[in-house]
Amino acid sequence: MKADLHMHTTDSDGRRSHEELFALARERGIDIVSITDHDVCTHVERSRALAEKHGITYIPGIELSTLEEGKSVHLLGYFRDEAHAAPAMRDYYTFIREGRENRARTFIKNLAKYEDIHITYEDVLEVSDGIIARPHIAKAIMKKYPEYTHNIIFDRFIGDHNPSFVPATEWSVQKGLELLRKHNVLVVLAHPGLLKKSIHDKVLNSYAFDGIEADYGMHTEAQKTRYRALARERGWLITAGSDDHGIPHDKRHKSLGDATLQGEDLKRFLEALATK
Repeated sequence: MKADLHMHTTDSDGRRSHEELFALARERGIDIVSITDHDVCTHVERSRALAEKHGITYIPGIELSTLEEGKSVHLLGYFRDEAHAAPAMRDYYTFIREGRENRARTFIKNLAKYEDIHITYEDVLEVSDGIIARPHIAKAIMKKYPEYTHNIIFDRFIGDHNPSFVPATEWSVQKGLELLRKHNVLVVLAHPGLLKKSIHDKVLNSYAFDGIEADYGMHTEAQKTRYRALARERGWLITAGSDDHGIPHDKRHKSLGDATLQGEDLKRFLEALATK
């Protein structure tokens, strides 16, 4: 049994549809998947139907975007029940969507001011199908300026080190944890190796996560070993995920099935998920 517990669809910043992901999972021999779109968990019933069609187990999930000292911390949440449709969760999806729409408009202004890159909000809307995120802005730029690749756009124009960058409208780690805990969600710290150095140790030592994404697709072997040891020390679950976005020649994420959870780690995860 193999599970990939971190991936994105067109509901957030992925390029693949739900249908494409499930078909690809079957093709690559993945038995269990969790779609963890950024700050939203919708189309659950459609995903369940697709999972049944392809003979795959589906776990509704979410990747919550939070902040610690102004730096990004992502929380992977795995729903044990139907809480993804609870009123407070739906309110959160709306809050984030509206914040990201405002963020996109400011990005567009900054790109014109600092980079002489001119796109419109309508250009971004045209290439998005859900929550607007930076990959949609990159896609709109690529459509108008084909000389730039996705990776170049992030490196030169919209990365968090660029003058055009706009911080996201996100909650604190603590507030995000409280929201997920209130809804009986299994909470895992996503890709700890991507945390900024200034907050890395604080995040790992300050919060009682249920698990840690030790076998993240972009982690080095040394990082995997380190986070696995930490999980054993803390009694945390270990998870694995590719962070598939379906972006051609993507240097920031792996592809579905490149990082999988198996054996005893998978057994422990599924047992914890089944605990109400």
